[in-house]
Amino acid sequence: MGFIPDEAKSLPPPGILNRTSLWLGGIGWCTAMLHNAINLRPPLKSGVHRQVLLATIGWFIGYHVTKLENYKYANHDREMIKYMKFHPEEFVPKGKVLYINILSQVHFSFSQ
Repeated sequence: MGFIPDEAKSLPPPGILNRTSLWLGGIGWCTAMLHNAINLRPPLKSGVHRQVLLATIGWFIGYHVTKLENYKYANHDREMIKYMKFHPEEFVPKGKVLYINILSQVHFSFSQ
């Protein structure tokens, strides 16, 4: 597809069963059923070929939207890691906090 950059080809492909494909495939199928209902035809029984076609188109668009989404997230992660490597002073690891130190600071007094 034209809207996905060539860099995205190096990423692993998304799974066939992903949420965007399922949603857009379902929306395509519901659109075909709604079209049947508006034209006063039985929604499930008539135009099965149209239902399959619109569900497949929705699935295809959802798959490629997921590929674009994965590319954008990978690009964002790459830029964040690069920033963290060039600015280590902003990402100093915190010291260990022990549970006993937290409990020693809390004073329980039941007598008044």
